[in-house]
Amino acid sequence: MVTRSSHQAHLLEQDIHLFSDNTLPVLHFPDHETLPYDPFSPHPDIIAERLATLASLASMKSALLLAPIGTLMQRLPPRSHALGRNIQLKTGQNLVINAFRDRLQQAGYEYSDPVYQAGQFAVRGSIIDLFPSGRKLPLRIDLFDEEIDTLREFDPETQRSSATLTEFNMLPAREYPCDSASFEDFRKAFRYRFAVDTRNVSLYQDLRQGLHPQGLEQYLPLFFDSTESLLDYLPDKPLVVIQQGVEESGVDFWSSMTERWEQRRHDTERPVLDPSELYFAAGDLQGELESLDTVRLLDVAQRPAGAVCFKTGEAPDLHIHDRGNEPAATLLRFCREYPGRIMFAADTTGRREVLSETLSTFGIRPVRFESWSEFQASKEQLGLAVLPIEQGFISGDEFAILTESQLFGGRVRVKSTRKRSERDPESIIRSLSDLETGDPVVHEDHGVGRYRGLQCLEIDGREAEFLMLEYAGEDKLYVPVSSMHLISRYTGGAAAVSYTHLTLPTTIKPWGCGGGGG
Repeated sequence: MVTRSSHQAHLLEQDIHLFSDNTLPVLHFPDHETLPYDPFSPHPDIIAERLATLASLASMKSALLLAPIGTLMQRLPPRSHALGRNIQLKTGQNLVINAFRDRLQQAGYEYSDPVYQAGQFAVRGSIIDLFPSGRKLPLRIDLFDEEIDTLREFDPETQRSSATLTEFNMLPAREYPCDSASFEDFRKAFRYRFAVDTRNVSLYQDLRQGLHPQGLEQYLPLFFDSTESLLDYLPDKPLVVIQQGVEESGVDFWSSMTERWEQRRHDTERPVLDPSELYFAAGDLQGELESLDTVRLLDVAQRPAGAVCFKTGEAPDLHIHDRGNEPAATLLRFCREYPGRIMFAADTTGRREVLSETLSTFGIRPVRFESWSEFQASKEQLGLAVLPIEQGFISGDEFAILTESQLFGGRVRVKSTRKRSERDPESIIRSLSDLETGDPVVHEDHGVGRYRGLQCLEIDGREAEFLMLEYAGEDKLYVPVSSMHLISRYTGGAAAVSYTHLTLPTTIKPWGCGGGGG
């Protein structure tokens, strides 16, 4: 499916996971999240996700792939690089540390102790820590002499091992080759392509020293004889679904990219490639898409004769007013008159508790569900679940989904952000300056509790700061300051706050909770 922007792709991915039965794999080929000709490299997690998606496409017979139009226009490395430079590991395999370190560096991995994000490795005696591209957790290789004894995943924060593996297939860490021969070929291509004094080009000089300069992805075509498109990675001709506005977005992207090229084309210290060398033109790509089977999503006003029209629409504004004798009159009327079933959608588990409390004040008591599919399978008229969707909607007379935006109007919704392995604890600690001991707060997973201050705890010989939250029954939860993003201020008013009982999964981390006063 081709979307008009990266934001739309993220929203669709989130909504599909919420509303589908997850029988069809959903892949997302993300944007670099840097502007064309930026002198910066994408975040390693983004590169890892892109390479993992390309590798998955080669082995999947059916899947849903989401790609923004700007990303689809991007020229990619040939399949021989993305799929042919994997490193295979298995227990019992011979492994010489020095040779393996060289091989990792040639695959684009960098040394970092400890490892905390994709594309890093560390060597400590007979132990090799490695954060493979496309994996959620790093890998610990334990050697016995020159033989792999164990392969284990581990938590980068606690350093505790989890799953044990018998074999592992590892992707490269970058979208371009990093061996000495490839760097030499790149420098030759660079000198041939640009008539500049390379002594003044810092990027060129960094490569001579074996470094990875920032923004090298903007010169990717110079590493290869030819490049490919995302469509080339698909095993068969796909069915392409095109979101409304994709054509206009493609033209706008090409126009803005050309403007940035015009601003930088005369820079002799950092010369740039032409737009056509880095991207496929919007018109050419549009012609290639039209040669495939396509489904176009159009606005109702633009639908041609014979088009399928879905009976969906935006949810009405059912704002609960702060003042007045009947603050929820509009909402109550809608609940009485709407013939279908109604699902109230909260952004997080904590927001669900607040929403449940607010609705019960007006005599609305929806049944709680863990998922949309569970609500669908039931016969309940009113439901409440954690469904962090962007906007509520109505599907004919069948069902309606109401979000906090419809109920609380100007309330700022929690935005979904891409998770990063690297955090800045210092900035998180400073954000606590306006939070007083005893204030009610909402934890994303555990609901409403009371903030009891910061505590220093020692875990595995390391001292760290934790926020202590107290719940009903004097249960306590210790949250690392690096997980402060899971906590938000309670907005329902401290006087009427109702604290939730702390419920935890069967398996928890050692710093998860303490019962009673402990």
